[in-house]
Amino acid sequence: MLSQVYRCGFQSFNQQLLPWVQSTGLSRSHRVQPSAIRHVRSWSNIPFITVPLSRAHGKSFAHRSELRHAKRIVVKLGSAVVTRGDECGLALGRLASIVEQVSVLQNQGREMMLVTSGAVAFGKQRLRHEILLSQSVRQALHSGQNQLKEMAIPVLEARACAAAGQSGLMALYEAMFTQYSICAAQILVTNLDFHDEQKRRNLNGTLHELLRMNIVPIVNTNDAVVPPAEPNSDLQGVNVISVKDNDSLAARLAVEMKTDLLIVLSDVEGLFDSPPGSDDAKLIDIFYPGDQQSVTFGTKSRVGMGGMEAKVKAALWALQGGTSVVIANGTHPKVSGHVITDIVEGKKVGTFFSEVKPAGPTVEQQGEMARSGGRALATLEPEQRAEIIHHLADLLTDQRDEILLANKKDLEEAEGRLAAPLLKRLSLSTSKLNSLAIGLRQIAASSQESVGRVLRRTRIANNLELEQVTVPIGVLLVIFESRPDCLPQVAALAIASGNGLLLKGGKEAAHSNRILHLLTQEALSIHGVKEAVQLVNTREEVEDLCRLDKLIDLIIPRGSSQLVRDIQKAAKGIPVMGHSEGICHMYVDSEASVDKITRLVRDSKCEYPAACNALETLLIHRDLLRTPLFDQIIDMLRVEQVKIHAGPKFASYLTFSPSEVKSLRTEYGDLEICIEVVDSVQEAIDHIHKYGSSHTDVIVTENEKTAEFFLQHVDSACVFWNASTRFSDGYRFGLGAEVGISTSRIHARGPVGLEGLLTTKWLLRGQDHVVSDFSEHGSLKYLHENLPIPQRNTN
Repeated sequence: MLSQVYRCGFQSFNQQLLPWVQSTGLSRSHRVQPSAIRHVRSWSNIPFITVPLSRAHGKSFAHRSELRHAKRIVVKLGSAVVTRGDECGLALGRLASIVEQVSVLQNQGREMMLVTSGAVAFGKQRLRHEILLSQSVRQALHSGQNQLKEMAIPVLEARACAAAGQSGLMALYEAMFTQYSICAAQILVTNLDFHDEQKRRNLNGTLHELLRMNIVPIVNTNDAVVPPAEPNSDLQGVNVISVKDNDSLAARLAVEMKTDLLIVLSDVEGLFDSPPGSDDAKLIDIFYPGDQQSVTFGTKSRVGMGGMEAKVKAALWALQGGTSVVIANGTHPKVSGHVITDIVEGKKVGTFFSEVKPAGPTVEQQGEMARSGGRALATLEPEQRAEIIHHLADLLTDQRDEILLANKKDLEEAEGRLAAPLLKRLSLSTSKLNSLAIGLRQIAASSQESVGRVLRRTRIANNLELEQVTVPIGVLLVIFESRPDCLPQVAALAIASGNGLLLKGGKEAAHSNRILHLLTQEALSIHGVKEAVQLVNTREEVEDLCRLDKLIDLIIPRGSSQLVRDIQKAAKGIPVMGHSEGICHMYVDSEASVDKITRLVRDSKCEYPAACNALETLLIHRDLLRTPLFDQIIDMLRVEQVKIHAGPKFASYLTFSPSEVKSLRTEYGDLEICIEVVDSVQEAIDHIHKYGSSHTDVIVTENEKTAEFFLQHVDSACVFWNASTRFSDGYRFGLGAEVGISTSRIHARGPVGLEGLLTTKWLLRGQDHVVSDFSEHGSLKYLHENLPIPQRNTN
């Protein structure tokens, strides 16, 4: 077998490379620290993490989310990934990043193998240097004036370059992997090694032994002696694939070694339905066997032997052999530093090859359907959109028994898995459905003056008139947890505003969401716009949905503060409407009414403590301490079993205080509250601005001047006087419903109803008007006259 294993060699080369490796950041700080290793086993004093990764080989993974269970992984590095743009030398920064990712996965207990190109490029760099040096010496000896003539570099034969570059390439990998306390071994193969049964067994045994010893095998075709590929022997079954490039080598190796995952890195994002760079090219998220007829392949990459067609053939062959495959970009500077780990974590990167086709459309197809359906919805008459919403409201009451039966299944499956506040959110009832129906009818009534409403009219010049009109935002993505009642509310608002809608609900409400979505589509069908509202049922990760910036115009999260923060972090180029926290305050002024205060505190804190508009911090004026009013507040909270946390100033007044608060910026979401003492209304305002979340804040006082000062100076989305924080709600505001509460300062703020889902566009109507007519020597002058806005007939 033409195989060689090199280990722990090239010491002098390593000594030259070590300063560069350290300068790239591959220092000890990047290694897995002992404190982070919980389970460690050793072989030859090499520690590594062990994790429970096991899987019977024989069938590829059906979904991306399963890739995190892959134990044995082959990473194939294409020539375009490892070489520089001038094709003479290696892209050292990219290689360092790849080695770091492979090392991280290896130290998790996975078995990593590399199939790498680069020997030819490395050798070409060395030989060019030697030839230039040799020519310059000869010319210096033969030139009387020591002037070098222009030197022509001969064409270098690839096999010679490979022979000159193999040792240097392996020494580089050795130096890099050593920084992570990982040993690497080189194996050179040719096609004959796979066709000879004895050599195949030897190769297989060598690889298994290396993996057993926690060594990363680095495999490459022996380009110095490789013969041409055998004709008519390529891709004709699981046992036969001609190793004519590193794509076919990686596929053959993956199947031979019963690998779980093959990652093929190239210089394109993945597989496109037409050549990348063309106007209509779209990245294919999942590729299925048989789809290649619908794909047009472009030319191969700038370097290397195989193009995308060769990669797809090799990938399908590996998939047939039971190995999952992902083709992705390993050269993009923004993603190459985490592309391998992202793929293993199941993130939507590159093209995933799968043998299992989903029953329904992909999320990309759903996004396109929502876009076209939303545009059709926006062209309907206001009366038609209102009719759809009225019909949905009727269905909520007419189909009440079926809805509650589905909800009962969700509750039974969630029992013991969800906390009591979340179970309450998940639960539907007859009264909830009746309230939903009432809210939907309010939305239908307000939808008469939504889309197409003229906001401004201006006469620019004679016969040149400008209008600003309301239009839908486009396609909304609403992500909600444990709140099935959110679905018809948001759907009605999207219908009223003419927006397409993608809904992603929590799996704990799957049965309820399914029937509510079916009823929504039934209502939409009366005017032929069924596809405007889509429910995402695939295994799409929320982070992947947030990357669909070409399909989604606005993301609206409905759920925990952690969910909102995660979405705000994950959204790539898509605006997010919402609030990350609901830290609501109530300030009890020195002139507060004894009769009002306990009712307001009880309702704000105890009526629904899990809501984002529930009271979290109670600010008490110092003069109220040790008064009957203060005692009544404390007694009421104890009766309601509310746990009290003392703020620093409040704790200083007490001999035996409750547990001191860990942070004044806490959203409890439960029967817990922070009490703090302030000296004045101004101090209360300063506290709210420092520790609040700009959601909802309240003053309780009988002094109108103090109340107005508070209302004008507190910079929050909702500011109330003598009213519960729980009024911060779209339904209670008369908006019919809300898609959420926004604490941002752009576009919409507070409870976001129908108006917050609209934007505007400008319509200009002229008669052969050109800008040059309005120049200094032109014949026309700007008028800029405000025109009356026509009133729409809403009867």
